[in-house]
Amino acid sequence: MSEVRADYDGAWKEGVEQYFEAFLAFFFPEIQAEIDWERGYDFLDQELQQLMRESEIGKQFVDKLIKVWLKDGKETWLLIHLEIQSQVDPNFPKRMFSYHYRIFDRYNQEVVSLAILGDNQANWRPQEYSYGRWGCRLSLQFPIVKLLDYESRWSELEQSDSPFAVLVMAHLRTQATTQDLAGRLQWKLSLIKRMYELGYSRDKIQQIFRLLDRLMTLPPELDLNFQAELERFEAEQQMTYITSIERIGIAKATQKYIAQILTIRFKNVPTELVEKLNELYDIELLNQLLEKAVTTGSISEFGQQLSQEDTNT
Repeated sequence: MSEVRADYDGAWKEGVEQYFEAFLAFFFPEIQAEIDWERGYDFLDQELQQLMRESEIGKQFVDKLIKVWLKDGKETWLLIHLEIQSQVDPNFPKRMFSYHYRIFDRYNQEVVSLAILGDNQANWRPQEYSYGRWGCRLSLQFPIVKLLDYESRWSELEQSDSPFAVLVMAHLRTQATTQDLAGRLQWKLSLIKRMYELGYSRDKIQQIFRLLDRLMTLPPELDLNFQAELERFEAEQQMTYITSIERIGIAKATQKYIAQILTIRFKNVPTELVEKLNELYDIELLNQLLEKAVTTGSISEFGQQLSQEDTNT
């Protein structure tokens, strides 16, 4: 059976971007309650990428830097670390501190660092970085969420209507079925059926499905079984919300072909370009970009075309 790799990073990054308020409400409700959501919020991707380029540590995990306004009128920056790895990393607290002080030093803004730990090591719970000597001491303490803890709170997840309840269940069952892909197929179907049972809207089901599909990856032979089972279920429910899944599959394949063509032609394809490409699911537009990938004179020219199309959609 073909090997598959779950896209933990991509699923969580997209989830936070798409459902940021719901993310805080689910994992850090006390923070969510103090933010003035009417003033909006900004993802500071360029500012964070600049720090990443300057850092000797390098980008080894998923980070989001978001500017929010508190109800008392104060501006605050949230640095969210998503540590999705399977082994203990003794350098993690130091990285938390390093990015925290870099942001504060560069932009002179109050920073709150939060961490989501998605590993499967129950005893690994870093929450502080500190050092001191001769009466001088420095310490950074930061809140963490350990996804593994939700195994004992499964009934809470099942009763929650938060998209992150579904994402946490998908994350944990993806980890648990690394050697049982047939079991993963059944869990994937089960989580999708649950969304219908809870009365999720068409848009919400489709959006969360995209996250599940990045996490709960299946080899081609099982993916065909999954699609057949899903089509049967949706026909019974008379709700063909996802069996646009076929179109999603075509779109994903076209995204892959475009990236492969660009890589063959230009060798180095920017990660940001691939990420933007992977957010497009309009098949007609992707076919136009596929033709452009074959004929474009440079990767920057293709990037400009992609940005223009992204703006128009």
